[in-house]
Amino acid sequence: MLKRRLILLLCLFTGTEYLYGQVQPITDSLKTAVVKKDTVDNQYDVGDLFVSIFHPKKKADVTRKKSAVTIIPNVAYNPSIGAQIGIKAVAGKVLGKDTKTLMSIAATSASITTKGIIYFYLNHNVYTPGNKWNLQGSLVAAKTVVPDFGLGIGNPAQGSEEDLILSNPDRKSYVLRAEYYNFREKVYKQIQPNLFLGAGVSFEIRKKIEVRGSENALTPYNIYSDRYGFERDHYQSNGMLFNVQYTTRDNQNRAYKGIYVDAGIRMNQSWMGSTRNAVQITTDFRKYWSLSDRNPEHVIAFWNWGSYLVSGALPYLELPGTGRDTYFRSGRGYTVTYFKGPQYFYSELEYRFPIMRNKFISGVTFFNIQTANDEMGTRLFEQWQPAGGAGLRVLFNKATRTNLCLDYAIGRYGSKGLFLGLTEAF
Repeated sequence: MLKRRLILLLCLFTGTEYLYGQVQPITDSLKTAVVKKDTVDNQYDVGDLFVSIFHPKKKADVTRKKSAVTIIPNVAYNPSIGAQIGIKAVAGKVLGKDTKTLMSIAATSASITTKGIIYFYLNHNVYTPGNKWNLQGSLVAAKTVVPDFGLGIGNPAQGSEEDLILSNPDRKSYVLRAEYYNFREKVYKQIQPNLFLGAGVSFEIRKKIEVRGSENALTPYNIYSDRYGFERDHYQSNGMLFNVQYTTRDNQNRAYKGIYVDAGIRMNQSWMGSTRNAVQITTDFRKYWSLSDRNPEHVIAFWNWGSYLVSGALPYLELPGTGRDTYFRSGRGYTVTYFKGPQYFYSELEYRFPIMRNKFISGVTFFNIQTANDEMGTRLFEQWQPAGGAGLRVLFNKATRTNLCLDYAIGRYGSKGLFLGLTEAF
């Protein structure tokens, strides 16, 4: 019996009946009969795999609703954190009976990594019935280990010794350790179909900050902190958030079509406990094109994320940069904050495609590019840094379109790595 189950598992990954490339051609006269709208029922996810292996004689109950909650070991890997183990839960549900209501999603995780990172978070993106309100928020408590490669986009600064160390053109690696606490909540009100106005607050606190990997006090972090009036061992970045959002995405986890736009202003205020005042503009634009009515998983996806300091100063570890988007998924090919600056601009293009007929395995290819300034002579859009790669997707929960994502990406300066996570990058 065990042998049969193992053979079944192997067939799921290699069986020719599942692979698009091995399916016999369909004549024009038969196309109408076999082409039908894609549904959840004819898809296959990890839950179905477990049933096939451990309960092979169990008949599928088509009347039973698929659970909207996925609970799995939180196994991940990327060059920034090393190998990670923990527990993670992701949930998705449409609230109410209005068919136009967008899916609400929530996630929580507790994990530890081989680089000494301990991380707990709870986040949510909730749409009330009819999309009248949208609540977005997160709570984080962590012991962080952040790689640091200096300020800017890799251009050597023309100036003092401190400027050269700060720009770090050789991309020498430093390590910053700290305790990190964050609370963020935004409330959006729908004022027109798909259009929301929102406001909220964000509190970011870092304590016990220390630089590892260098005995020299002249490190990028120390130079920047001294130059812009921040204590080296702690700071707070607390402010008010004002946003406008427009969305027509058909799914928040993995969209086949639609658009998502969010533009906001963040105002860090000393009266809220922030170490320095600052005004910052952020933009997030995502567009999805499904290329096939028969197989809507064939998708071209585009993402642009930007952050621009208008006035004041931001703490070094809160500067926008690689992987500093809301869900830390940008810049595959580089570690988090590999490039960063007061002004930052990022774009990515991804092609998503099914591999198995039952949608259990799919794939992606992607290319991204980023630019930043450094306030030492290099301006935004003056130099660009590219990266790209490809990956596989395993359908974890077909009810919420949740995928396990395994990507390999390559950037410049010898930067490359394996990126493993749950849900799409964008």
